[in-house]
Amino acid sequence: MRNVLKLFGAFAFVAVLAGGISQVAAHHSAAMFDFTKMLKLKGKVVEMRWVNPHVTITITGSPSADEAPADWLMETTSPGNLTRVGGWRRDIIKPGDEIEVTFHPEREAGKKSGLLREMKLLSTGEVFPANIRDQEKPGLE
Repeated sequence: MRNVLKLFGAFAFVAVLAGGISQVAAHHSAAMFDFTKMLKLKGKVVEMRWVNPHVTITITGSPSADEAPADWLMETTSPGNLTRVGGWRRDIIKPGDEIEVTFHPEREAGKKSGLLREMKLLSTGEVFPANIRDQEKPGLE
């Protein structure tokens, strides 16, 4: 009977450990983004995915006039952080809306993605920050 309890305990420990490892492995760093560069892109929303751990927005546009429009994937923080940092909501944008985004591009040349820092709705001029770290600066209220 003792051996069965020890075996059950060992299996339970391994199961808990494996569950924790998968959660840690699922998260990635922002090292793939070039924080020395900041780009702007105007375009139309293709899709916004309001899911954890990161909200993503796909936009068709171009950061420069000499570049053909393409689909760009913008990564942000979590839905909860966006709600707290700048009044974001799940229904704030929809496919077809025209927006302008400020973002850090990926380090790898040719990648059409970035880390979103700010989004502006062109129809209203309303600006939505996406950088939770800006809220930690002293003197902000």
